[in-house]
Amino acid sequence: MNFVLKEVTDKMKRAQVKVINENGIHLRLAGELVKNSNKFKSDILIEKNSEQINGKSILSVASLGAEYGSELTIIVNGQDENQALDSLVKLFESGFSEGEK
Repeated sequence: MNFVLKEVTDKMKRAQVKVINENGIHLRLAGELVKNSNKFKSDILIEKNSEQINGKSILSVASLGAEYGSELTIIVNGQDENQALDSLVKLFESGFSEGEK
């Protein structure tokens, strides 16, 4: 499912992340990612193998097929883009706190 909010330009903030969760981005993690993305006003795209999806759509994120080891690019654009990008990168780096109690 391809969904492009806007044409991606060089001015958009980007970060490369890697899925470190053993079971990839399963439905619960997709929900966390979308919940986190929706805290921000910026447009958020997630790219995998040149496919871009809306980072604020549970259906799009769940259908991305981000397995363990997948390399993704987070692309953000908007008034709170720095905060959004930092927050999402930390979420991936923490492994979505999976395994923490």
